[in-house]
Amino acid sequence: MRAGVFGVGALGRHHTRILGDLPGVRRIGVYDPRADTAAAVAAEFGTVAYPSFDELADGIEAAVLAVPTVRHAELGIALLERGIHLLVEKPITSTLEEADRLLAAAESAGRVLAVGHVEFHNPVVEALIASGGRPRFVEIERLGVFSPRSLDVDVILDLMIHDLQILHALDPSPVVEVRATGVPVLSDRIDIANARLVLASGLVANLTASRVSAEKTRKLRAFLADRYVSLDFQAQEIKGFRLDRAGEGRRVVPDHRAVERAEPLRRELESFFAACRGEPARVVSGAEARRALATALEVVAATAAVPASW
Repeated sequence: MRAGVFGVGALGRHHTRILGDLPGVRRIGVYDPRADTAAAVAAEFGTVAYPSFDELADGIEAAVLAVPTVRHAELGIALLERGIHLLVEKPITSTLEEADRLLAAAESAGRVLAVGHVEFHNPVVEALIASGGRPRFVEIERLGVFSPRSLDVDVILDLMIHDLQILHALDPSPVVEVRATGVPVLSDRIDIANARLVLASGLVANLTASRVSAEKTRKLRAFLADRYVSLDFQAQEIKGFRLDRAGEGRRVVPDHRAVERAEPLRRELESFFAACRGEPARVVSGAEARRALATALEVVAATAAVPASW
């Protein structure tokens, strides 16, 4: 399947790298309006830097769109209307109206629309979801050091949205309450935020996201009726404990899980192209990404509702 990458910044560069040796995929080239950046990435990975969006789009069947969020709808629709399968980076779009337009374009074209919620493809997340059972309480920390990338959106749409999508995958029941606070630190947008969500099932989730922390942390803790699970996204490790009712009395025993480590972005791309070929695939659909966006925007609105005296 002929594929191209549009936007070769920090993430698009890695898409370009992986597409170069992905089975069943022929990497045609890359396009970026910054011609020098496109040329450098193309030279690094042995591909072609195309001079225009249209010239690359004319020669491909599938596209990775890794451009600023504000252009996702415009460029994504242009690709889908050409009959090109599309993997667009998260968040799906800046607004729900744009997301709806993108979903409508994919349905009209009969093409795959997947969204790059890469953490969903982390082996530890897949293992947690496959283990079954709905958590009663979830706590997630996603902390990172400051980087000038993705400053067109706040930290909720940049980082926390990963965990909102995972939360909905763990428990699809509606969100009934959102409380949040967030502040700008090194940019003009919210750089650190905390949110407390209550779902209709009774699940309570506490999420913290920061892009101005001293160290990088990616952890999830889930409390279920009979066990506790701790995920380290970076180390790809799952540690847990469960209630053992065997014999007399009760006791808590270790319940660690072995996980086969893998690069989440590679797994994401493998799943996307499997879906393009009509094979069963574990992707984050446009509709699922829209839901994560809707919840993220609720969190953003909740931060605005916090009294200034706080």
